Amino acid sequence: MIEVNHQDAHTVLDIKNLKTYFFLDSGTVRAVDGVDIALDRNTTLGLVGESGCGKSVTAMSVMRLIQSPPGRIVEGEILFHHNGGVDIATLDPRGSEMRNIRGGEIAMVFQEPMTSLNPLYTVGKQIAESVQLHQNVGPKEALDRALEMLYKVQMSDPEQRLHEYPHQLSGGMRQRVMIALALSCNPSILIADEPTTALDVTVQAQILDLMRELQDDFGSAIIMITHNLGVVSQMADYVAVMYLGKIVEYADVQTVFHHPVHPYTIGLLNSVPVFGRKGEKVLIPIEGMVPTPTEIISGCAFAPRCPRSTERCEREQPNLQQVEPGHQVACWTF
Repeated sequence: MIEVNHQDAHTVLDIKNLKTYFFLDSGTVRAVDGVDIALDRNTTLGLVGESGCGKSVTAMSVMRLIQSPPGRIVEGEILFHHNGGVDIATLDPRGSEMRNIRGGEIAMVFQEPMTSLNPLYTVGKQIAESVQLHQNVGPKEALDRALEMLYKVQMSDPEQRLHEYPHQLSGGMRQRVMIALALSCNPSILIADEPTTALDVTVQAQILDLMRELQDDFGSAIIMITHNLGVVSQMADYVAVMYLGKIVEYADVQTVFHHPVHPYTIGLLNSVPVFGRKGEKVLIPIEGMVPTPTEIISGCAFAPRCPRSTERCEREQPNLQQVEPGHQVACWTF
């Protein structure tokens, strides 16, 4: 279990042994297979790994947005410590309690805002609708709140944008609308799933700066889901590295970047382009391929690709072990 070890820790989300599986005709996909995460208030956790490792499914499990069938949370707890605390994994995804949490207490910024925003309604109406749904205010107050949020996300000409439709906005503007929508009800947790992937580098930097500023204003905890380690280095306080549905390394951001232990984490860092890197190889790729999602693996899932793999790695699955306080690794060879 990943524990938060720094002083004055106030955990807002505690995920314990979460398993989310998809039951298909071709076999069972163990998309999330025993994940433990502890998230503190007013901190940012970077959740990183290759595509298909389970990052987004972890987030969708927290939001209870897993399509069933074929997907289902089969085991584990998602403890949300707010207003007395509740295990989200036990709630009805369509029930009133989960609907109040989703969007009100825990909000999500999706990767592609054009598929998340309703093309038939103005952005102002969409933000106002969320405010009315989760807060006891009238239409006029809700629209005023929507305008206030567009100002907070530094939207150009917010009075005009309030009455425009998503297709009239640029990609960066739509992402700002998504952030405004997510933060409009002052959530305790903001989940950002690849929020800058579709944006150019300049706009990416603006969005990341904006999220840092808004976190200072609102005090929200952030789960930043990304494969972009540059984004993680700028945004995260702590980093959890995922591989094939499991956390394989967890530590503060400085430790992960400067003293990584797991061979997969080292491989990810070595495969990132670095300006001015000298040597014969500009990039050092991770050898091999990710196992098929339905494959049953008895040992370490990374063993077939690992340069340090031993017979034990192929035979036994490692659990997270403490390297030093606050730094945990699932590996037999460190």
